[in-house]
Parts: sequence; C-alpha cells; structure tokens
Amino acid sequence: MIGETQLYIDGRWRHASDGSTRDIVNPATGATFMTVDEATPADATAAITAARRAFDHGEWPRTPVAERAALLRRIADLVAANRAELSRLETLDTGKTLAESLIDLTDVESVLRYYASLVEVTADRAVDVGNPAVISRVVREPIGVCVLIAPWNYPLLQMSWKIAPALAAGCTMVAKPSEVTPLSTIAFVLLCEQAGVAPGVLNLLQGAGSSLGPALTDTDDVDFISFTGGLSTGRVISATAAQHITKVAVELGGKNPHIVFADADWESAVDLVLTGVFLHSGQVCSAGTRVIVEESIADDFVDALVTATSQIRIGDGLDPRSATGPLVSQAQLDKMTDYVASALAEGAVLRTGGGAPESADRHPGGYWFSPTIFDHCDRSMRIVREETFGPILTVERFTTEAQALALGNDTDYGLAAGVQTSDAAVAARMTRGLRHGTVWCNDFGYYTPAAEWGGFGKSGNGRELGPTGLAEYQETKHIWHNTAPTAPRWFTSEGTHRDDIKNDDIRNDDTGQHG
Repeated sequence: MIGETQLYIDGRWRHASDGSTRDIVNPATGATFMTVDEATPADATAAITAARRAFDHGEWPRTPVAERAALLRRIADLVAANRAELSRLETLDTGKTLAESLIDLTDVESVLRYYASLVEVTADRAVDVGNPAVISRVVREPIGVCVLIAPWNYPLLQMSWKIAPALAAGCTMVAKPSEVTPLSTIAFVLLCEQAGVAPGVLNLLQGAGSSLGPALTDTDDVDFISFTGGLSTGRVISATAAQHITKVAVELGGKNPHIVFADADWESAVDLVLTGVFLHSGQVCSAGTRVIVEESIADDFVDALVTATSQIRIGDGLDPRSATGPLVSQAQLDKMTDYVASALAEGAVLRTGGGAPESADRHPGGYWFSPTIFDHCDRSMRIVREETFGPILTVERFTTEAQALALGNDTDYGLAAGVQTSDAAVAARMTRGLRHGTVWCNDFGYYTPAAEWGGFGKSGNGRELGPTGLAEYQETKHIWHNTAPTAPRWFTSEGTHRDDIKNDDIRNDDTGQHG
C-alpha cells in the first residue's frame, strides 16, 4: 500500500530536486529495508509555494464545513481499512511492538473523526452590542499556510494531531515527518490523496530538519508552525519564526514525575510505574521517568519494580511475544550509554539494566538496551534533570506531601505527571498543585482527542487536541454589520455627538482615540 517513497508537492509525487535519497533502517536489525527521497531546501520552497497558492487562490479554505468533515471521515475510513499494513510500517520504522502500533492507528482514526465532528458544531459567536440594528459576530477562519513537523517516536499519530485540525480548519500545509521514521506518513499522505485532498493543500517532505528547517521556517509565506520535538530545535524554530511574527506552537518534551504515596494500591502502582516509563522503550515525551516514592515504602517498592522489570521481554516488535522493542537508532543507544555512565559517576545506584540485554534471541545488529532503574537519585544529577528519552527510571524519595509536590514541580519541564494515592483529599491537592499540562491520578499515560495536550515551562507553548487544538489553526475575526446606517456627523456643527461626551469619559489617551 505504501506505493510511494517520493516527495508529494502540489498534488504530484516527485523525486528530490537533486536526486538525494535516505536509507531507512529497521531498529531491530540495524539493516536498511527501504530507501526514500530526501528533500532539498529548494523542494521545501516549492512545497510552501504550492501551499501558499492553494490557500490564496484555491477552493479549500472556502470549502463548506460539511465537505471538510466528509473528507476527514473518508481519510479515517481509509486508515481503518489499511490499519494492519500501516501498523506494520510503523513497527518496522520505529521498533515499537506491533501491539503499540495498532493502538496508535486506532488513535489516528479517532483523531480524524473527532475533528470532523468538532468542526461541524463549531459556530460563530454572536455579540450583543446594545444596538438592535447591529449584527455583531466573531467568526473563525483558517490561519493560512501551516508547516507541520512531527517527531520519530509516534510518527503518524503525532502527525495526525496536526493534519486533522489543519484540514478541518481549511488550512493548507507542508508536512515533514522525522527523517528517521517517515514511512507511515508517506503512506498516510497517499491515502489522503485517494480520499480527494486537492493539489497543494497537503504537501509532504521527508528530510533532515537541519537541512530543511531554514527554508520551512525563515519565510513570510508561512502563517503557522507546529513542531513536536527537542528543546534545542524548538528554541531555534521559535526564534526564527519571531522574526516574521509567525505563530508557533511547540511541544518540547518533558521530565515527568510519577509520585507514589504509601497508601497507593500496590499492584496497580507498580504496574503503572513500569508501563509509564518502559512503554516504547521509554521513547515517549510523557514517560514517567522520575518515580518519587514515599520513604516508608520506598525500599520494598523499588524491589518490586526491579523484580517486575527483570521479567520484561525485549525483542523484535513484530514478534508477538515482545513486550517492548529496541531503541530507534544507534544515536539513541549511544545517548543511553552516556546517561548510564553519568549517573554512576554522580552516585546513583544501578539496580537493574544499564546496558544491552543478555538474551541471545535478538538480532545482533539491533539497537538493544535493557530497561534500567537507578535508585537513590536526587535533583543534582544530570540523569534526573535532563530528558533521557529512553528506558531509564530514576528513584527519588519523600517524607511529606509538601516535599512530594515540591519535587514534582522541581523541573524545567511541565508536560505530564502522575500521582498514586487512595486519599481523595491528597489526590485533589496534588493534581491541582502540580504544574504540568496533564496530570493522571491512579492511572498513567492515557489521553483523549477531546482534551488538550501540551505543557508548562520548557515543555513548550500552545496546545494540540481538543477545541484548542482546532483553534490553533484558526484566526478570529469580528464582523460588525450595521443594518440601519446613519451618518455620525462627527465633523459637522449640527447633530454632533461630541456634546454628549464628558471629558471624564475619555479613557484611552488625551485625544480620546482608540487604537
């Protein structure tokens, strides 16, 4: 079904302008299994030009809401029909288990259907101005040309969080998946073409951000940039966009606390901590990589975590026996090795993992790294402060609720947090006190397309999903329609309204003028 490995610009599949290609590697084997075209800055400019023309002169921004919703539902139907093959591509590309990929594809379909329904019921807002002759309303219009940049860990899911609301709003766009994991997005764009997306509305570039970034962001022809990825790249994009006053929404990861009180349900807390940090080998922006445990149960709780972690089966994501897969690349493997060395040097206690798994039933060329737990950690350690983006759990301890809250908020990030407690009052205080965009209580990792997703602090700005996720792709316009116009006669001597205005009614400035 993938059908294409090329770029998609202005409704046409085409090779990169200089003939460049990139090999795509299966993380479970380390072997190349696909080669795709690698876009150039010239290709990026061509894609933006096509999107600009489609927005300024095409029909899509003026297409009735019902037709936009119908298109989203056709795409969702095609995703459902091709779910098995899309999931297999996602697993081959990222290394995650097929079970995880299948869940991701179900979520992609849900996001498309959610925005199809939401845009149908999003109405203009009437404003009563106190004059029955005036019809005053606030309307939402598409923001324009959007650049959509998705990460490598959830390639198609995170891209769908961007494409679905952009299409629903009536925008045109250039989508750039990670150069490491582009295959499912290429296949998705092919399905969008089959569903009837008009030329220029959705354009696709695969290639390195270091090469394409300036052409995609340093331009007046782009109206909105949505980026999910690392903090350093997010800073560069935000700074570049600011020069053009381009609207930006960035989600930049997290260092997420998972706080366990002594009264928590033991079995579910242990399982939720493990799932929260080791799903997809920890390569999740909302992973609960910092477990913060009440001192009175910490030793026993960590022992339980170590025992359960040792039983996690690591293997090829296509093997149904695998509970988690490899890391996505050699670069990620090298990064984990570096973090382990740093943690040991700073005094953290390694309880399990820390390197390649011993089992011999894995492909020798894969990027394998065992689920790892470090005990007796504190905020001075690099492994506790920085987003590792891998299967490494650090353990901190607390004795009071206030200390737990302070530790949970003691991070530059603020994407997500978890609390495990059976005390409803503690749950209420902690969930309100934690400065994170999503807070789970007695659960971890779940989301819904109907609720906003995003973070505080250096986790970024803007939101995806929910009504706000649609609003990011819209501009608001106030329309004032006077159905019974009369001459104000401000500059004439007869009938002027100026005599009715007292000096103390003028508030804005000395002239009484409004900006």
